[in-house]
Amino acid sequence: MTTTPATSASTTGASTGTFSAEEITEAYAAFHRQVAGFVASGDWRGYADLFTEDATYVEHAYGTFRGREEIRAWSVRTMTSFPGRLMTGFPLAWQTVDVERSRLICEVGNPMPDPGDGSVHSESNLTIMTYAGDGLFSREEDVYNPLRFLRMTLRWAAVAEAHGRLEDDGRAYVAAYGGQAG
Repeated sequence: MTTTPATSASTTGASTGTFSAEEITEAYAAFHRQVAGFVASGDWRGYADLFTEDATYVEHAYGTFRGREEIRAWSVRTMTSFPGRLMTGFPLAWQTVDVERSRLICEVGNPMPDPGDGSVHSESNLTIMTYAGDGLFSREEDVYNPLRFLRMTLRWAAVAEAHGRLEDDGRAYVAAYGGQAG
């Protein structure tokens, strides 16, 4: 990535490039530590507060959310129901910084817990974060294949059911989406 500062913003969420790679990286590390706390507590209400008031969150399967309150409603709803509430964390495989656009791009894992047989079930996504300064982000975009994620969660659910670990909301998810796995 180039490290030449940009001079203008664009409508696609590009920033002015006035932040160093170190600042962007440190801000995302702090963001990621906060997310680990939300995973541990199960309380996702504070997630939206990691963004600017006018932030945009693009989630290709669920839509685009504008502003903290839309982001908050979506994150609480998604991360407190199956399968989001069962994800054990969001480990990073790699990350890079695009200083010119004030962005951090990374690959994030979405692992599920042991379904009862020791097998590992996870899918990853690419996340594009646009840094706005003061430790806040103005945009997040998660890019992934929803069908691959669906197949992974259905495989996990089948193993969990066989081992007596699938709860009612997981069964409802399988009933609603199991025929769509192709």
